[in-house]
Amino acid sequence: MAKKIYNKLIRDKIPEIIERNGGVSKVSVLNEDEFGAALKNKLVEETQEVLEANSKEDVLNELSDVLELVETIARDNNFTMSEVENKKQNKKEERGGFEKRLFLEYIEE
Repeated sequence: MAKKIYNKLIRDKIPEIIERNGGVSKVSVLNEDEFGAALKNKLVEETQEVLEANSKEDVLNELSDVLELVETIARDNNFTMSEVENKKQNKKEERGGFEKRLFLEYIEE
């Protein structure tokens, strides 16, 4: 059996799924600092997958992963999703959203 190295944060049920499919995995439990760093790395990974998605279904699938990570990172930092949503709304009121599809090309100073 070939060994494939991952060294990344996984969802809670992945070891069971691997075992059910006949695989053997080695997992460890991260401490608080390791978990915080791994969450951010996983967010980058999943965001990259959004960029690489080729269909609407793929985009939806990857966005659901990103949202799960955002919720987990918020909880890990003792924020409620209401606090995150309020901060988002405040920033939108102060700086606007992205509805106008504006793309900044340059600023002359």
